Amino acid sequence: MTRTSPRIAYARISLESNALSPVFTTLKDFERTHLRSGQELHQACLPGGDEAPGFLRNAELSGLVRAALRWKGPVELVPLFSAWTVPGGPMSRETYDHFVDRLLSELTEAGDVDGVFLALHGALCVPGVGDPEGELLAKVRAQVGSVPIAVTFDLHANLTRLKVESVDLICAYRTNPHRDHAQVGERCANLLLRTLAGEIRPTLAWRSLPVVLGGGKNVDFLQPMRRLYRWMNRQERHDRVLYVNLFQNQLWLDHEEVGWATCVLTDGSPDIADRLADELAELCWEVRHEQPPVFPGPEEAIEIARQARWARRLGTVCMCDASDIVGAGGTGDNTRLLRALLEGAADLNIHFPVRDPVAIERLWGEPLGRRVSLPVGGTLDPGRNEPLPLRGRLLHRYQSDVFGRMALLQVDHVKVVITEGANLVMRPRFYKQIGLDPWKADVVVVKSLFPFRIFFAPMNRRTIYVRTQGITDFDAAMREIPWTHPVHPRDRVEDWRPADRRRRGLASPTLDAA
Repeated sequence: MTRTSPRIAYARISLESNALSPVFTTLKDFERTHLRSGQELHQACLPGGDEAPGFLRNAELSGLVRAALRWKGPVELVPLFSAWTVPGGPMSRETYDHFVDRLLSELTEAGDVDGVFLALHGALCVPGVGDPEGELLAKVRAQVGSVPIAVTFDLHANLTRLKVESVDLICAYRTNPHRDHAQVGERCANLLLRTLAGEIRPTLAWRSLPVVLGGGKNVDFLQPMRRLYRWMNRQERHDRVLYVNLFQNQLWLDHEEVGWATCVLTDGSPDIADRLADELAELCWEVRHEQPPVFPGPEEAIEIARQARWARRLGTVCMCDASDIVGAGGTGDNTRLLRALLEGAADLNIHFPVRDPVAIERLWGEPLGRRVSLPVGGTLDPGRNEPLPLRGRLLHRYQSDVFGRMALLQVDHVKVVITEGANLVMRPRFYKQIGLDPWKADVVVVKSLFPFRIFFAPMNRRTIYVRTQGITDFDAAMREIPWTHPVHPRDRVEDWRPADRRRRGLASPTLDAA
């Protein structure tokens, strides 16, 4: 019997890894954060659902469902599973094998499908696996044969030859801070549906640049990246251009080939795709020397916050510990900024997060209101971070679905929120659920590089990024990860094309000339 409606299986496996973290991400992290399957997943992605509670109401899979509901005919969606957790250290090999085996097994159980839709991050590290998501996609391709595969990526994905050769459609976020997850999912799903209907014939071209850091602040609506994204939007007005991607790789990856990439999808026009991918690569190369700003140290940051009187009166100052960004895989147990705030900011009311499962275990049995003394921090990455002795009053405890057990400790002028799980302070809700009001704080410390600026916007009157020395410093990867080939700005690279040709398999794998 001939099937009249397209049948699409969909799933997500998403983790942004930091290769410098000694804390492996395991299945328990996904179970704590976000692991849904079958009809429970599908219901969460329907209009009015909550796809990723505590993080995003609507993301890529909600976009897929929205596209299917708006399609001109019936579409049968086959939900497999969605696994998503807070950025962290490399995924353990056991966990990676579990998810790969589960995906392939559930695809088999799903039976005949006309298309596969996957939401991945693109910056996954796994011990002993050179290109984890590339190998996953290659296995999916081997299993489903010529069935079209569509994949969404974070714009901080590291695009590789294996990823590109294993799929038919690639669509990445177009915003930073990221705020277009569902939109990207819907666009990608529409392209998949049009492909299945025979309306388009996707062709893809890409370029890979030996650039790991550039583009200034990397914000899509600020220069110099603004003009690149405006250029991309203009190209998509061409009726043969389906999607233009720009990838600004996650920096802290131990993949052999790391760097920015461009990827253009057209309708049966490989020459146009090739030309535009090349032109966008040239535009990226032109902004490589525009580096991120240099962040102040703790003492200077405290003085900036102290002088921001009106910002503190009308709202709060958001201080980002840029060396311990949990949103970029930081361990969350760096105490250098906390020490500086305790010693040098007695006139400020401060909220501060630190992750320490050992301290939580001890505090969980203490009665509320008791004064306690204990070391905090430095338990997850003791080689880089030191414990800080604290003495304060235990004010509150809370069991969070996302952050695990939480405890609130009043230490002089600082309210320290200690968590069992990853302390991704991205939303005011992190502090509110433990009984704090960020509006009343002079300074709230966050562990997010960009997204917090969206969620704290109603109260944030001044943003200060602080360098405290840690694994999410921009130069940490360039110091500690032995990338095989020259990359800008660690090395002097005169021309991006030799590396690009090697990465795309068009030249012999020899060392680039530096």
